[in-house]
Amino acid sequence: MAPDHSELDPQQTAHPVPVELTPVPVVQSQGHAPVPATSRAFPPRRRRLPIVTGMLGLIVLLGLAFWYWSSNDPVAGHYKTLRIERGPITALVTATGAVNPVISVQVGSQVSGKIAKLYADFNSVVREGQILASIDQKPYQAKVRQARAALKSAQANLAKARNMLMQKKLELDRMAALRTQQFVSQSDLDLATTNYRDAEAQVDLSEAQIDQAKATLSSAELDLGYTTIYSPVNGTVVSRNVEEGQTVAASFQTPTLFVLAQDLTRMQVIANVSESDIGGVTEGKSADFRVDAYPREFFHGIVTQVRNAPVSIQNVVTYDVIISVDNPELKLKPGMTANITIVTARNEDALRAPNAALRFRMPGVPVDRKTPQLWVLETTGRVRATPITTGIADSLYTEIVAGEAREGDAAIVGIATAEDSAQEKLPPGFEFGPKMR
Repeated sequence: MAPDHSELDPQQTAHPVPVELTPVPVVQSQGHAPVPATSRAFPPRRRRLPIVTGMLGLIVLLGLAFWYWSSNDPVAGHYKTLRIERGPITALVTATGAVNPVISVQVGSQVSGKIAKLYADFNSVVREGQILASIDQKPYQAKVRQARAALKSAQANLAKARNMLMQKKLELDRMAALRTQQFVSQSDLDLATTNYRDAEAQVDLSEAQIDQAKATLSSAELDLGYTTIYSPVNGTVVSRNVEEGQTVAASFQTPTLFVLAQDLTRMQVIANVSESDIGGVTEGKSADFRVDAYPREFFHGIVTQVRNAPVSIQNVVTYDVIISVDNPELKLKPGMTANITIVTARNEDALRAPNAALRFRMPGVPVDRKTPQLWVLETTGRVRATPITTGIADSLYTEIVAGEAREGDAAIVGIATAEDSAQEKLPPGFEFGPKMR
């Protein structure tokens, strides 16, 4: 048997232990000669186990420390990037407005009274001078007759005054002849002169009364003529606001009886553009809009006027922009609400960067808000800040006018987080929205 090495002192264990080959008897089997067997004795492994365990634990701790450091270092993290490329950019301004005829005329009544007859209805095509309605004429005819009677009375008074003037003239001549012969006194001559002048004044007064009666007659005849409502233009009746038998009162404000659209084949959209977007809207710009009646069809128009008068509603300032559009098929009707898109600038071959790249801020790095910049990830793994000069922008991209950014550069738009890695492992349909920091 081999000696028991576990009972050796430490000094003996410090030297290599010789390996002894001890013969072990083997039972002879039938038909075979006996064969000697040997066994090897090895040193104990109990003292190696703590050393190996400690080394493995140290390696695990170093790996965990490296993983924690790399996951919290923004520079060493994984970045989300998008390419800087060339493509079209269109700057747009959105607004809402109402569709209206280019020329819309409100037809009213200048006199009060009851509507006797209507000669036009909704959508009626009328010509200039055509009768649209009539008001009861009986009260105004009576006023005309009264004015004519007053004129005749004034004319009669004038004739009477002229006869009286002739009489006073004769008396004055007679008194003047008798005075030269000393048959009447001077006072009688003076009285005759005064009476003659009074007769002349009475003639002038009668003439003035005739002029006044003529004016009254003209006014009555004019009011009588106003009882018939005529169309002032050629067009289409868009609105009718009265019915037969209805009484209209034209006291302080003229009542509107009809609204006429002169030409429905040419319409205009009055858009309300906010003050933050009005700077890029000028005459001649292209505009497209849609209406709810035709949601899949776009109508094209041109900006013809930008009005300078501000419209303030609840401290929100807007400006009216007039957009002209052709309506040959009469699809657009007055009053429709239009969702308008005005093209303020366009570049078909612009060097463009994603808007998310301009919004990205590197953690721990000061930000200069006056100068826009991009963070570019180079092929070597380095990250650099690139100041740029921006141009027009749309909802997705911003034009790069000047700067060190080049086509094909990888612009950083965010830093990938653990949630993003977990999201990539989810099956389709269970993803969360992208998360950037």
